Amino acid sequence: MLDINELKFGADGLIPAAVTDAVSGKLLTIAYMSRESLELTIAEGRTVFMSRSRGGLWRKGETSGNVQRVVKILADCDRDALEVSVVKDGPACHTGADSCFNDEIFVSGTLSAFSIDALYETLSARKADPKEGSYTSYLFEKGADKILKKIGEEATEVIIAGAVRDREETVYELADLAYHCLVLMAELGITPDDARRELASRHIVDKKVKQEKMT
Repeated sequence: MLDINELKFGADGLIPAAVTDAVSGKLLTIAYMSRESLELTIAEGRTVFMSRSRGGLWRKGETSGNVQRVVKILADCDRDALEVSVVKDGPACHTGADSCFNDEIFVSGTLSAFSIDALYETLSARKADPKEGSYTSYLFEKGADKILKKIGEEATEVIIAGAVRDREETVYELADLAYHCLVLMAELGITPDDARRELASRHIVDKKVKQEKMT
């Protein structure tokens, strides 16, 4: 464990802290900590910053209730910046947004970073604004019964491919299954963060969560 005395605070006595969501990994905000606020953060298990505008300590969620509970704190290789991983009780941004980072300045026209969250947002957009000829829009139009039927079919394809240990085909079918599961999630209003939180709550992966029914 790194001693905080090894950290390099700036001339103003502050160190930048990038706050990230422990569940999704999303960047939530950039704030600053003094030695005192960092010590309080560690002692209280919640983020405590040094507000440059207020000129004093600022406990996140003190008035809004949107407390950020600290999972871990990492220092960068130069010891002059922090990453604070948190589980948040509400929006990170004072605007009510989940993250403070939402306004795009540049998006590459040739490169795109795939993520489950981005795919989920695209699927949700298709649900809200159907497009003619879109398979996704077709699934939402047909409803949950059709989506569930497709999940059953794709799950069977995964089993068949996995049974013969065809790696390439199994990856292909798993991707199809994941896509249809995300469509169902969008249909039911279940977000990727909901699934992540459920997985994160299962601390012992080698212990069955549910016992198989005896027949």
